[in-house]
Amino acid sequence: MTSIGTGYDLSVSTYSPDGRVFQVEYAQKAVDNSGTAIGLRVKDGVVLAVEKIKHSRLLVPHSNRRIMTAGKHIGIASAGWMSDTRHLVKRVREESRSYTDVYKTKVPAHIIAERLAMYVQAYTLYSSVRPFGVSTLLACTDAKGPQLFMIEPSGYYVGYRGCAVGKGKQVAKTEIEKLDLDNMTVREAVKEAARIIYSAHDDTKDKLFELELSWVCKESNDLHVHVPQDVYDDAVQYAERSLDDDDDDNEMDDDEDL
Repeated sequence: MTSIGTGYDLSVSTYSPDGRVFQVEYAQKAVDNSGTAIGLRVKDGVVLAVEKIKHSRLLVPHSNRRIMTAGKHIGIASAGWMSDTRHLVKRVREESRSYTDVYKTKVPAHIIAERLAMYVQAYTLYSSVRPFGVSTLLACTDAKGPQLFMIEPSGYYVGYRGCAVGKGKQVAKTEIEKLDLDNMTVREAVKEAARIIYSAHDDTKDKLFELELSWVCKESNDLHVHVPQDVYDDAVQYAERSLDDDDDDNEMDDDEDL
């Protein structure tokens, strides 16, 4: 049997004959068409980086952020529909506040990741709703140290040392796999995250973009904040130099071939 035909994608509660839920796959497609977002968990914290595509030169810089603080120690980066991201960030804030009110301590990373994933998965069960068109990277610190989770539109979640979502995820994953994350500091990770975002950016399709960087680490007192401006500037300069060096190497290879 084949799932090609009409009817199987009309409701999120309908399976195709080969076991696929098309509306969830469509939601994942919205994520894959978005700007790249990556997370790096290193020995002393977690770094989030996002490629925010600018569709107009008239947009105000640093507005409409794609990295948000969902709790004092919780940061969320996203790829997909921003309106869905804001809704999920609001949900995480409510869950975090509820846990703190009941247990008088900040919510552990795996608990908030599980609760968010269960909420996202609930929107794949009923025909009256649609799946969230967003993948979220959740950075957090707790008693076990820095933690990084990714929640997909299906509600599936898993912990990572490094992960990437969005249109440049394949290039980004390849670069992340080359890093020695267990022995890297957050300041080093910020530079590498910026370099990876610049490497994954496709100039032929999206000319303008804005880099967003945040961290949650000892240096920020275990609070999720955007990186200081001097750290941001150093990371951008490092990324641009690395990109220029790669271009020079490619030109030299072309000349040798000739």
